[in-house]
Amino acid sequence: MKSPCAWPNGSWYSLPSRHLKSHFMFHLFINHLPTHPQDVKRTFPLTLDFGAYTNSLARALTNPNPDPSQPDADIPPLATKIGKLVAADSSQKALFRDAELEFNKEINMERVVLPYEEGPLPWEDNTFDMVLSSLSMHWINDLPGVLGQINRILKPDAPFIGAMLGGDTLFELRTSLQLAEQERRGGIGVHVSPLADVKDVGGLLGKAGFKMLTVDVEDIVVEYPDTFALMEDLQAMGEGNAVLGREVGAIGKDVLLAAEGIYRELHGSKDEDGTVRLPATFRVIHMIGWKEGGDQPKPLPRGSGEINLRDVLGTK
Repeated sequence: MKSPCAWPNGSWYSLPSRHLKSHFMFHLFINHLPTHPQDVKRTFPLTLDFGAYTNSLARALTNPNPDPSQPDADIPPLATKIGKLVAADSSQKALFRDAELEFNKEINMERVVLPYEEGPLPWEDNTFDMVLSSLSMHWINDLPGVLGQINRILKPDAPFIGAMLGGDTLFELRTSLQLAEQERRGGIGVHVSPLADVKDVGGLLGKAGFKMLTVDVEDIVVEYPDTFALMEDLQAMGEGNAVLGREVGAIGKDVLLAAEGIYRELHGSKDEDGTVRLPATFRVIHMIGWKEGGDQPKPLPRGSGEINLRDVLGTK
């Protein structure tokens, strides 16, 4: 599924306001994540937001009418289904940045600074009724290990609901930079960190011990006036290092100018007034997995079926 979004007006603003404006993408990304707990007919006394960053997810949980498919419905905020939210991240500065904002009064929340996000998580087995993670796991190197840790700290028959960037995210920028460097430098540098593919996520969840898996993918396309506005937004979102930090030193000005022209030629679209817009694709992988336990439905043993599939399909 593709979700288009126009680039916000105005690119030159102070760093704090730019940081907040660039987070319009985070709000788009998490637009679907908070609706999944609404589909689960239970409450969650203790919930973990893993990789909470600036608590955009906690803010979204306090929104009234959380289901965007029912804009006129009178649905209470999902925060009412959560007894306590533990927001955990390795960045203390990001975690406490918005601690004084109004949404903090609408949800019972505790902030926990992690020394790192890939070692043993500091909670006992079977602690949480639900674990959420929104757009932080693409930074993790040992994704299988972290998923195993999340499974460990979940209570039996409790869900993990996550969304992460993956696959062909920013493929337009990546191909443009590669072609520009090949032209100007005679070689290709690595400027976009590796991302998990949607085909791998189900297997990783299964190996971590999760059951009843659901994995889906969504392409969010954001339009920009030029590549420089895109790169500045990535840096303001805290994603700059993932894109630009793979080499020592900055990308050369000649390479950036060449990439701008290539981006426009290969991927740009022109409006009726002649304005060229550059699309930037963010591929979001949505996932749900349940820790084994309780009265979960289980597949029947192999060969126990009583109806032949050939008879159903009418084939020989």
